[in-house]
Amino acid sequence: MAVEQVLRSRNVWTREERAILEAAVSEYRSFDARATILRRGASIEVATLLLEGFVSRHVDGRDGLRQLVAMQAPGDFVDLHGYPLKSLDHDVGSLTPVKLAVIPHWKLWQIQNENPDLARKLWFLTVVDAAIHRKWMFRLGRLKAVQRLAHFLCETNARLFAIGLSDGRRFALPLTQFDLADVCGLTSVHVNRVMRELRERGLCTMRAGSVEILDFAGLMRLGAFEPGYLYLNDDVVKRLSAGEKMELSEDG
Repeated sequence: MAVEQVLRSRNVWTREERAILEAAVSEYRSFDARATILRRGASIEVATLLLEGFVSRHVDGRDGLRQLVAMQAPGDFVDLHGYPLKSLDHDVGSLTPVKLAVIPHWKLWQIQNENPDLARKLWFLTVVDAAIHRKWMFRLGRLKAVQRLAHFLCETNARLFAIGLSDGRRFALPLTQFDLADVCGLTSVHVNRVMRELRERGLCTMRAGSVEILDFAGLMRLGAFEPGYLYLNDDVVKRLSAGEKMELSEDG
């Protein structure tokens, strides 16, 4: 996706605001899968907008085990919270091949001073990011194993549906069982059992990097998923909840 396209798909920005953000891009960067994009504690002077692929924000424990604390999808600013902080307290890595648009912090400062409405929308994105993080904490702390995966799949479907990369029931998710284990705080063996349980319940199937949700209402109930914390467009939530399918974008 191009910058203008990925911003337009979120239905947040005006045409003028999309043009301002696209003009602020200084370069594009591409990474192969499993690459380190940003190290914890490193000084940063740019913000990155994810155009293609999936990115993880993760923390590695002393025992070598990794915990994903966020997964970014196309249209997300990966490290916008680094604008005031100038460094991050976690690592950022590519789960799949990714393409990023880079916006220097000094240009964000210029936007902040010259376009307060646009600055407010960027702030809104960081607040939504925090809301998603709180829900991830709830998922790990209060839900059982099968519920954790169900909730994650519902969340991912909703986020991709909003940007045209899910038709509401089917979407690409090229993550390994080890990735899903890191997301859900489980072992890869346990994830395999949970995936089988979801399939046997007739809720969804996962194979070859793709997910097909067979019973979205049932999957939502199992995962205790409510989309309000994602702050999606009301029309998107209505169509998703009604089970309305959409044509996937050319990039989907």
